[in-house]
Amino acid sequence: MRRVRTQQILTCRILKITLLKQSMEYKAEKVTPYGSDESKTQQVQEMFDSIAPAYDFMNRAMTFGIDKIWRRIAVGKLKGKPINSILDVATGTGDLAFLLSKKIKPRKINAIDLSEGMLSIAREKSAKKGINNITFETGNCLDLKYADNSFDAITVAYGVRNVEHLDKGYQEMYRVAAKGASVCIIELSTPTNPFALALYKVYTRAIIPTIGRLVSHDRRAYTY
Repeated sequence: MRRVRTQQILTCRILKITLLKQSMEYKAEKVTPYGSDESKTQQVQEMFDSIAPAYDFMNRAMTFGIDKIWRRIAVGKLKGKPINSILDVATGTGDLAFLLSKKIKPRKINAIDLSEGMLSIAREKSAKKGINNITFETGNCLDLKYADNSFDAITVAYGVRNVEHLDKGYQEMYRVAAKGASVCIIELSTPTNPFALALYKVYTRAIIPTIGRLVSHDRRAYTY
């Protein structure tokens, strides 16, 4: 499977992908929120259940609103394509799913997440917006319940870092993607510029965990 640099939107047409016969191991798979004996999947679920009430505020504060810009760019990449069904993986509180509903107007969006706490907030927001083409449901991209070739597009915003086995997750997304489907992934990485990297380290290692502790009462989640 092709590896790509993060901190960019990956938009690709699924035409021919060579799946790995033997899964590789990635550094991100070993990074966990709490460093406990539980699986990464369990720790991620517990972490997001814990921070769900503060999640939207912290997202805006941490990124200065840039996360919204990236979502708009991602959705723009999908406009004009024949898309009737979308799977939004790691939907969180639903921000990308709502934007997809508004701009792409598919017949249905299945939005999945590990955290019922996040999904509960997403459902509340959906009800307030009067959106009826999104189904928010608990789901793990390592074991998707959907049939092969089910979706015209698959999206993941800031979620692949939380996947316990990346190759398995990509294989499952590939399985449920229809022929010619689009896959759009938004993810972050560290800056390469030395000056920007120094500021980034101070911001992510000191400022964000402190704000996270004050707002969500879970410092470890924002250290992760």
